[in-house]
Amino acid sequence: MTSVSESAQAPSLLTRQRRRAAYLFVLPMLLVLAAVAGWPLLRTVYFAFTDASLGDLRSHKLVGLANFVSLAGDPDWWRAVWNTVRFAAISVTLETILGLVIALTLDAHLPGRGLLRAAVLIPWAIPTVVSAQMWNWMFNDLYGVLNAIFMSLGLIDAPRAWTADPNLALVAVIAVDVWKTTPFMALLILAALQLLPGEIYEAARIDGIAPIKVFWRVTLPLIRPALMVAVIFRSLDALRIFDLPYVLTGNSRYTASMAVYARQQLVDFQDVGYGSAASTFLFLVVLVFTVLYITAGRVRFTER
Repeated sequence: MTSVSESAQAPSLLTRQRRRAAYLFVLPMLLVLAAVAGWPLLRTVYFAFTDASLGDLRSHKLVGLANFVSLAGDPDWWRAVWNTVRFAAISVTLETILGLVIALTLDAHLPGRGLLRAAVLIPWAIPTVVSAQMWNWMFNDLYGVLNAIFMSLGLIDAPRAWTADPNLALVAVIAVDVWKTTPFMALLILAALQLLPGEIYEAARIDGIAPIKVFWRVTLPLIRPALMVAVIFRSLDALRIFDLPYVLTGNSRYTASMAVYARQQLVDFQDVGYGSAASTFLFLVVLVFTVLYITAGRVRFTER
């Protein structure tokens, strides 16, 4: 009896061949990833424990955890961490809510919805550097169109330097990111909505269930896996954001993210060891967030 059950559980010859074939097909991709991403990552982690300088990478020595100790006592670094966390939390939340609203709207049978779907994707299709520079002109305190609009509506009484004001700079960066990346969230959520069976909604309509209740009890649980994937992707992008705050505000300490801070140490100050320590910490933050989020989502789905 035991031998029969063990033979039933053992993979067949065809299954083993398919697994070997799958590994062979994946092997080239793994080799490319190891060369393009793995080796630079290992070099960065190694330099984090050295006093390497950009001017001469060969003459360096190991300093242990000295760079990480200095990083832990640097207030500018912790400000960059706080900026990144605030940016990620606020922007991803707004993008998820707005993306869900837009996806539900585009999923409805509206006239010209094909044109609306194409129009919604325009902000996401524009390169980040181009859109950031475009918004930089719109935020300008002397001839920016946003100040002109807000003053004509009576919302402000004088032009504001949006990207230079410490109280408004991060708000401006978040606003641009929400404008640009909300279509990405809407696209992923809309794809999940398109796969939902229409019979469920037909049965709910016949039973007289309120649309709001259908959304919370039917739609949201069914699209939750796709929604979780979208949130993970956006959160990872937000945590390692670099180009948007750098183009809008440069190295301003009020908007600098962890990536901007690491770049400043590596390039401007040419301190490869210290900058690599910041980059390594950023990598660990992203890794821990990904593992925790995926684990939490897996436990939630298993319990359901």
